[in-house]
Amino acid sequence: MFRKIRGPQKPISPVTRFLFLLLLSVGFGAALSLPASAFEWSSYGGDEGGQRYAPFSQITAENVAGLEPVWTYQTGDLANKPEALARSALQVTPILAEGALYLCTPFNDVIALDPATGQEMWRFDPEVDEAQFPANHFKCRGVTFWRDENAAKDEVCAARIFSATADRRVIALDAGTGVPCNDFGEAGQVLIDPGIELLWPGEMQITSAPVVTQTAVVIGSAISDNARAQAPKGTVRAFDLRSGAPLWSFDPVVRDASAPYADTWSEEARATVGHANVWAPMSYDRERDTLFLPTSSPSPDFYGGRRLGDNRYANSVVALNGTTGAIKWHFQTVHHDVWDYDLPAQPTLITLEREGRDVDVVAQVTKTGFMFVLDRDTGEPFYEVEERPVPQTDVPGEVTSPTQPFPVAPPPFVSQRITPEDALGFVLFDKWACQDLMRSSRNEGLFTPPSLKGTIVYPFTGGGANWGGMGFDPERKIAIINGNQMAHLIKLIPRADFKDTKENRGHEAEVTPQAGTEYGMSRELLMSPLGAPCSPLPWGNLTAIDLNDGTIKWQQSFGLANEIVPAPFDLEFGTPSFGGPALTASGIFFIAGTMDQRLRAYDINTGEELWQHKLPAGGHATPMLYEWGGREYVVIAAGGSSFADTKLGDYIIAFALPERP
Repeated sequence: MFRKIRGPQKPISPVTRFLFLLLLSVGFGAALSLPASAFEWSSYGGDEGGQRYAPFSQITAENVAGLEPVWTYQTGDLANKPEALARSALQVTPILAEGALYLCTPFNDVIALDPATGQEMWRFDPEVDEAQFPANHFKCRGVTFWRDENAAKDEVCAARIFSATADRRVIALDAGTGVPCNDFGEAGQVLIDPGIELLWPGEMQITSAPVVTQTAVVIGSAISDNARAQAPKGTVRAFDLRSGAPLWSFDPVVRDASAPYADTWSEEARATVGHANVWAPMSYDRERDTLFLPTSSPSPDFYGGRRLGDNRYANSVVALNGTTGAIKWHFQTVHHDVWDYDLPAQPTLITLEREGRDVDVVAQVTKTGFMFVLDRDTGEPFYEVEERPVPQTDVPGEVTSPTQPFPVAPPPFVSQRITPEDALGFVLFDKWACQDLMRSSRNEGLFTPPSLKGTIVYPFTGGGANWGGMGFDPERKIAIINGNQMAHLIKLIPRADFKDTKENRGHEAEVTPQAGTEYGMSRELLMSPLGAPCSPLPWGNLTAIDLNDGTIKWQQSFGLANEIVPAPFDLEFGTPSFGGPALTASGIFFIAGTMDQRLRAYDINTGEELWQHKLPAGGHATPMLYEWGGREYVVIAAGGSSFADTKLGDYIIAFALPERP
């Protein structure tokens, strides 16, 4: 069942077939590495620390306008899985390792492509049964490469691709052929036990790429929000790279009453609460053997009366020993989260300068619009963080934290307060309706708690930043972030008033039970009667932060809003975006992610748009960069998103400058 491998979709010439077989016979990795650049985008975030930076300079501000598509690969999902595709998002960032591009489809097929032509080299189908996941939005953001330096180069599975699936499997494949590695787990796979009966098969899945440490392959999990308080645990798990045997696990919820920070959880919560999972990508410092986790909120998101306290290590950057899983340090970015302000992005490992010396730090962008910059060894803030008073709950049974952490620098990269005077309206009655909605709701700025009357949550639960994270230029010390600036209206519903007909709905229904607590909840975008967001413009932005001094270098709107508000001319209002930037040494960066289906290039110093290309479907993914045969390529997945309601597709597209005659 788990060995189904599909060969190339297009005919291969006899010469190509001969060369491919020759390369396999002498060692796939060793042979194919010859024409590659010294740098390989071999991890989801470019490098293990997630900088999303490539030291390339062939494409510059002067010639980027000449970029053109040079190959396009289609996964086949558009033609073969139209019904499932309507519940999916192609969010993958391919990686380049030892002569092949590797990627996954939303349905966890793993594919190897020729970097020069985009031709399929092999394909592995894990046979995920989409029909078993009727409530799912399928997604897979990436796969991971590992070479066993102790194995002979031509040994089967000496080089491996690790992938994880919607049905909670970790799979090891031979990088050269796509055949499962029989010595890993059972027939090449390890099945994750959720530890609790799931409400539906997709309540818990794995969407981000695994991480490889010195000894282990490590995975987190994505768990559906707001269904219940007694939910699956957000355990991070490590498995032996060769055998798949369990090595260690880390549960961000403190279960032991005698352990540090146990007093930040109620006794009931220690026994029953779930989540605090790591659904976003993780980072790894190989020299320090330190794994950096961005943890999420405990269950459920919007009511914490059954989990009183700060809830450490939830909503935190947690540094673990990569070999043992032991905690080195943690830094909590939100105390007792009741806003779904989990950490949505990969912690970025960078080096800054202070008083003439280099300091290794981790930069964490958040849904609130803050960036926390922390010492990589201690977790102490590199830029000062203050505990400031915040609005308090008026909901019976709830106790919110009196303060929250606010970085003194850098400044927020999105707006954090919206007033009735800010309300957008294309005609007066539209604006007035938005203002009335704001005035009738709790709206006291960032960290206003959910309420029975309704609370404006701004930024909304999609960010600020989301899983696209940030990119970092290590020479200029500039971070690039795409931020979302829309608002949600969150309302708690007393259990007696919660309709029975809602109780079996999944987390995407926007009305969810939060079973096991006193309140259900409703969540909706703050929209006008004419269907436009009430939030002021821009609805999405790009920000460059100069981390030499923690200041904003430039900021501007990002994306045309014609997909939100149809118009015969370009509406430069900005849009929500999902996906991150890819930076180059030449001082330009590439980014897609917006609802207008465009891939763009910008000048990192000024924010000037240098080039754009309309994609055949939404590009809700982070681009990647590589060099091959003396040519620099930019690759983007364009598959749209059912969640963002953008045009669907199954395209992997590579761009390059015209070849010289």
